[in-house]
Amino acid sequence: MRSTTDANIRMNVRMSGAMGDETCELLCLDLPRAEALRHARRPLSELVVAAEAAKALADPTRLTVALALRDGGELCVCDLAWVCERSDKLVSHHARVLRAGGLVESRRERKMVLYSLTDRGRRLLDATLDAQAQPAL
Repeated sequence: MRSTTDANIRMNVRMSGAMGDETCELLCLDLPRAEALRHARRPLSELVVAAEAAKALADPTRLTVALALRDGGELCVCDLAWVCERSDKLVSHHARVLRAGGLVESRRERKMVLYSLTDRGRRLLDATLDAQAQPAL
């Protein structure tokens, strides 16, 4: 249990209004701890990049494409479209979104464009699927 000292200020103020289950009914601020976390947080530019990467996986078709690349290695859009049971134009669009998020990379080989999952894409995909597999607590 924390003690109230000058170094560890805790403010308890009754807040008025309707509160949901996800909102504190008291304003209780551990100022030194909160301020240390505030100063240690990552820069907004870095968080924007991370959010874009996470958004890139926020679609079932893109998850299917990423899984196919994880399990099949480097694949062209035609193979991905077949695996995903979607049109090549749709899969190409989703592959571009994944590439913009830094989760896949592409290379052109003559008339084919081949996609592969990046290390970052693999880590984020695995974390997303691991989170889904965990039982709710």
